[in-house]
Order: sequence, then structure tokens, then C-alpha cells
Amino acid sequence: MLNKKSVDDINVKGLRTLVRCDFNVPLKDGKITDENRLVAALPTIKKLIADGGKVILCSHLGKPKGEPKPEMSLAPVAARLSQLLGQEVKFAADNEVVGPNAKAAVEAMKDGDVVLLENTRYRIEETKNGEAFSKELASLADVFVNDAFGTAHRAHCSNVGVTQYVDTAVVGYLMQKEIDFLGNAVNNPERPFVAILGGAKVADKLNVIANLLEKCDTLIIGGGMAYTFLKAKGYEVGTSLVDNEKIDYCKEMMEKAEKLGKKLLLPIDTTIAKEFPNPIDAEIQVSVVDSNAIPADMMGLDIGTKTAELYADAVKSAKTVVWNGPMGVFENPILAKGTIAVAKSLAETDATTIIGGGDSAAAVNTLGFGDKMSHISTGGGASLEFLEGKELPGVAAANDR
Repeated sequence: MLNKKSVDDINVKGLRTLVRCDFNVPLKDGKITDENRLVAALPTIKKLIADGGKVILCSHLGKPKGEPKPEMSLAPVAARLSQLLGQEVKFAADNEVVGPNAKAAVEAMKDGDVVLLENTRYRIEETKNGEAFSKELASLADVFVNDAFGTAHRAHCSNVGVTQYVDTAVVGYLMQKEIDFLGNAVNNPERPFVAILGGAKVADKLNVIANLLEKCDTLIIGGGMAYTFLKAKGYEVGTSLVDNEKIDYCKEMMEKAEKLGKKLLLPIDTTIAKEFPNPIDAEIQVSVVDSNAIPADMMGLDIGTKTAELYADAVKSAKTVVWNGPMGVFENPILAKGTIAVAKSLAETDATTIIGGGDSAAAVNTLGFGDKMSHISTGGGASLEFLEGKELPGVAAANDR
């Protein structure tokens, strides 16, 4: 999966080049409120324009579930991309995506022109990887470029199906970067390799925990899932979030770590409160207690100060750090201290630091540490499956070098 042809291995001059991007951006009243994904796609698009390709962009936006919904149209994306690229991105308004408008727009293209197709999920077949829609997309293209890591863990028409009907399928710069960072971190890390896992449920990270324990030197657990591990150690965890069905699994993982000679770090103290904050950013009374002394009527909502130091210390000597999932309820300023401490320790280390998308990416960016990280993944679900060691259909479908 790590050795795929990229846009640097081909020349698209004069060729119709279909590019699957991730333009699944947040919209409010028809305006894009966060354009990180557009900006991230620019290097690949500019390279293909410079080569003289006829650049046809496609993406999904939201979940229209196979029917045209005007509020999920990609028209605002075409307008903003035109500004970012300094040239017109012609929008092919077509409810069937590859309809008369799209075909006419592609037919009229000159080398270096850019067209954006309508939301691929306007078609019900898109998420089912249907043959007919895959063929329609392929009929517009001589070459296919996948630059959408965010959907790489799904086999859809616009990232997997289409590759069966074009001769050349390669990855873009964004996809290449994800493969390089995540792939090398998991399969060929510079050691010591520290993995930090947080988030609410153990169930969401079962395979990640098992896979990373075999690859890393130290595995750090925080967030809601830590309380299931603490309960597995026989501690009283009060009213903290616990995945009762996964207690035996946590015991197994602790045994596995010991057998493999890996360090598995759990919170030694925890920030507790009477109840979960409501609303999430509400003022809340908290105190910090040792992890084996959580009162029966209290719940853990963040790692404590001693734990934050312990975790920061483990990061100091690392050469590679992968982090997926916050250390507590980071949306609340009072309960964000653990997540901030971990983010800060990553920002200050010389190690290669990789943030695995989703909430951890949001946390790092919100807290202002984004530019200090080696790599922030653009795909939450996709990066998790990568860390599990799964093959991602969207990556596997590209031609091998």
C-alpha cells in the first residue's frame, strides 16, 4: 500500500484528468466556514494545470443520500476555488453528475482548464460502488488521480469503481503525504515510537490498540476509554464512562503489553466532577484525585496534572509520536488541560509528530498548535483504519509503482 504511483510519475498534457478531492467542507448560508480542505487540494490541482492537463474535479459534500439537495451543491466550492487558483473553475451544474452539462463542459475544455462536477453523492450508486456510475465517471477521463484521503477507507464509485475503467490511476500530493507519514509511522517508525490514544470508547479503538501495541514502544491511554482500563485494574471509577463489555479485552491488552515488553501508560490521577458539563462548555466545579481514589458519585472527565507530566515526559525522548483522540472533554476550557498539555509536549519535541485526524486534529488546531506538528491527517476514519493495519480501498486501487 506504500508504493503507489503519484502525479509526479505521469504527464497529463492534453489528457482529461479526473481528480477525486475532498471538498466536504462546512457551509453556513451558502458560505464556506472552513476552507482547509480546499487549500490542501491546491498543490495537486496546480501541478496538473501546469502540466497542461484538462482538470476535472469531483467530490462529495455532506450526505444527500442519492438525491439532489441544493444546500449540498458544490457551486460555492467552484466559486471559492476560482479565487484561490486565480482562474475560472467552471461548475458543471448537473443533478445526475455526469449529465449533459458535465459532458458539454468537458468537451469544451482546453489544456489547463478546470471543471468541477456536482456532488457525487447526488447519485445513490456512489456509496454502493455501482458499475454504471463508475463507468460514467470514467468516460470523462483518460487519467484518474485520487487525492481524497478522507474517503480512502470507503469503496465508492468516485475513488475505487472508476479505477477499473481507466488505464492510469495515481495518487495526488495530499494522499501521498498521508501514505508517507502514517504508513512509515506504523510500518517503519524511527524509535522510540510512542502512540497516544484517547477518545470516548474502547470499542472504537479495539483494533488500533492491538495493532499499535505490536508496533510501538510505549502506548499511552487517555480520554474516556482510560476508565475501562482503570476498572480492568480493579479500581473504583465512580460514574465515569465505562465499556463494561470490554473490561476483559483491556485486561488482555495489559497482559499483552507486559508479554511484549511494551510500556502501557494509564492515568495516575484524574480530573473529576459531579456530572458531565451541560452545555458542554459550561462552568464546572472540578478536583483532581489519584486514579485509584475516584469517589463513587463522581466521574473522570480529563487526565490529572501528574498524568499530564508523565505523558509529556514519555513524549520527550520519542522519535516518532502518533496521537489519535483527546485526553478529556477538550471542548470545555476547564477540562481541556490534559489535551493542551499533550499537544504542548508534541509541539516542543523534535520527534516526527502525526495527528490522526478527527477530534485530535480539531483539538490541535483549536489550541493553536497545528503548525508545530509534522503532519495532521485529513481523514479521521481513514487514519484510524490505517493505524489498525487495514488496507484502504481508495489507496489500494491506485496503480503500483
